[in-house]
Amino acid sequence: MPHSHSHGGHHHGHHGHGAHPADFGWAFATGIALNLIFVGVEAAYGLIANSMALIADAGHNFADVLGLATAWGAAILSKRPPTRRFSYGLRASSILAALANSLFLIVAVGLIAYHAVIRLIIPDVVAGRTVIVVAAIGILINGATALMFARGRRSDLNVRGAYLHMVADALVSAGVVVAGIGIATTGWLWIDPIASLIVAGLIFVAAADMLRDSATMALAGVPPGIDPDAVEAHLLDLPGVARIHDLHIWPMSTTEFALTAHLVMPAGFPGDAFVAECAHGIGHHFGITHTTLQIEIGDDCTRAGK
Repeated sequence: MPHSHSHGGHHHGHHGHGAHPADFGWAFATGIALNLIFVGVEAAYGLIANSMALIADAGHNFADVLGLATAWGAAILSKRPPTRRFSYGLRASSILAALANSLFLIVAVGLIAYHAVIRLIIPDVVAGRTVIVVAAIGILINGATALMFARGRRSDLNVRGAYLHMVADALVSAGVVVAGIGIATTGWLWIDPIASLIVAGLIFVAAADMLRDSATMALAGVPPGIDPDAVEAHLLDLPGVARIHDLHIWPMSTTEFALTAHLVMPAGFPGDAFVAECAHGIGHHFGITHTTLQIEIGDDCTRAGK
């Protein structure tokens, strides 16, 4: 008996997802503008106060401005329609942006750690009060910007990258405030670089986690939060499905995921309604928005593919 194929289950939907990164255009624009202004102010006062923590924070803030610009550019590109050459459009640019942002963070951490170690070896006088005031302003600016991205941080890796950048900046600024208070009250110059090293470690942990997730997605790995075994079990529980093979799950962007699978159904093709319902169920349970299912009657296709 010949086998049967169905590609009628290519179902498009948006199940269980938060806001698209393109919805955060105002947040990207505001965050970039505020942080560019603050970078200039912080760098200037860092030189005036002779504070390594302030100068390092300014450098980190500038890296984050680049990260925000990269993420915003990817959000804009992801809205471009598909073409003959790019049949999915440029959605995957958001994955590349998330990967770039994680690398920006790690480079910033390296720069902060390097300069902090130098300051530990060669201590210098720091104007503690100036450090406190400037860093406190940084907490307000970065904290406010982080709140703009907070609602999308769990549903989109690209927005999560922007959120982490701003939270990291707020933490660095908080560490600088603590360092400023410590220096002003005790005169201990080593507090300044030690505070920088502690905060750098916290940023590195978050950046490494994002780097792992974005690298996995860039390599078309199963997106974080989706259990392929659970997906397979869900498909096997469908009525009439005897076996499954060639199950593939990959990210099309940081918010849209795709699935293809061959379902072996000895009773034959159950109809387009069944395939559409399968795609809807996958979207509802796992947030996979693009599903293609091929229905087969027997083992012919499996043997042919070996």
